Amino acid sequence: MQNSFKKLGMILAIVAALGMSIMLSPAHAKDGTMIEMETTKGVVTLQMLDEVAPKHVERITTLAQEGFYDGVVFHRVIPGFMAQTGDPTGTGTGGSDYDDLPAEFTNTPYVRGTVGMARTSDPNSANSQFFITFGDTPFLNGQYTVFAQVVEGMDVIDAINAGEPPANPDKIVSMKVIEE
Repeated sequence: MQNSFKKLGMILAIVAALGMSIMLSPAHAKDGTMIEMETTKGVVTLQMLDEVAPKHVERITTLAQEGFYDGVVFHRVIPGFMAQTGDPTGTGTGGSDYDDLPAEFTNTPYVRGTVGMARTSDPNSANSQFFITFGDTPFLNGQYTVFAQVVEGMDVIDAINAGEPPANPDKIVSMKVIEE
């Protein structure tokens, strides 16, 4: 009987893992808001997770529509971890003129290509800065708001110049909402 419970537990864990990968896979991510981010290295398509973090999705799409991100550098790029952008000053200390957002933490895992909101030590301080993970980063789970997933162009993110700050930083050329 105990072995049956172990097997059932393993099966449920596998089904849950497959369900999560389907939820975040490019083939599945076709509905909702999409953003095209043209960088100096190429084009990246983001699937916004409207149901996971509606306030953050609204903020990012508003800023993209206003042209806020156009010309903004990737100011912090740590190989094997993440690439961060969204600060108009390029220093990592700036943001938009909008008020900071309350955290929308969920159980959505940080996997390769997850897009999360940067913040200070205050969980309710996210504003305009965001980061894209290069790989699985489970230590971020439930600590930073997940609002999107890269569905095309992860090779572009991989090519972003590294550094804190990079000596020759790459930029977002333009960021546009392409589907709602």
